[in-house]
Amino acid sequence: MTIDLQLDSRILIQGVDNPLVLAAIGRMQIYGTQLVGIVSAGKGGQLLKGLPIFDLVEQAQETLGPIETSLIFVPAYEVLDAALEAIAAGIPQLIIITRGVPPLDTIRLLRQASITNTLILGSGSAGIIIPDRLLLGIYQPQLFSPGKVAIISRNQSLTAEIASELNQANLGQSIVIHIGSDPLVGSSCRRWLEWLQSDPLTKAIVLVGDICWDSEAATAAYLLAQQGKPVVAYLAGIHANTPHPLTDAAIVLSHTLSKPIYHADTIQQRIETYKRAKIPVAKKIGQIPHLLKKSGIK
Repeated sequence: MTIDLQLDSRILIQGVDNPLVLAAIGRMQIYGTQLVGIVSAGKGGQLLKGLPIFDLVEQAQETLGPIETSLIFVPAYEVLDAALEAIAAGIPQLIIITRGVPPLDTIRLLRQASITNTLILGSGSAGIIIPDRLLLGIYQPQLFSPGKVAIISRNQSLTAEIASELNQANLGQSIVIHIGSDPLVGSSCRRWLEWLQSDPLTKAIVLVGDICWDSEAATAAYLLAQQGKPVVAYLAGIHANTPHPLTDAAIVLSHTLSKPIYHADTIQQRIETYKRAKIPVAKKIGQIPHLLKKSGIK
């Protein structure tokens, strides 16, 4: 699975009924993202914001030529079909904006993605932004500024707040990646960390998760063995007085009966894993710039 974030990448939109999509398209067009078309079954032949609409991904590719990335906005129960259609058409990268995708659908999708070597970001992802260069998703770009610090986030609501703290400390962002807010997501935090190790724009990394992020211990163990770039972690909900995992409200409603319970000792074990990896964990968002500067980032 490769990651390709070229500034001239050709981008497709799948789905136009999501209330987020019109604003997102407008922001990406203003930002210079090369949106080439939209796929929405039954609406082929129309135009939306100057973009041609097709009924099928295959039809879009026949007309538009190669497409590097598809942004998926279709309803949750349609995500699997839309994603498989894009994979069948040979699109190598999918960013799933939609939240609440059924877990079994995600499992089926990830199995197919592993066979075809397709990159999946999400579901429930806000996308990717490289400030002043590339916008893929639903971010409000005015909240971010170019710099040296990458953010990998599992918590969309905190991403802009952390970026604001970095901006105030004159530490802009090299890239911001929201890997998704659903319980099951595609590309892992570890995969993006590996990619960032060779990214020339990134000098340090902020890792944003919550107390129920299953991959955090493995991520810290991986970093323990590396001689790479400085990393600062922030775990949302770390001081909560509840043993239940914290997550997006919509996910709580749909997965309460199937999600495991995380006990306080598990939370403490993860903090200890970070400490062994010599990765500082910020107690408050406002501490993140200080910890980065302490590591030598200016």
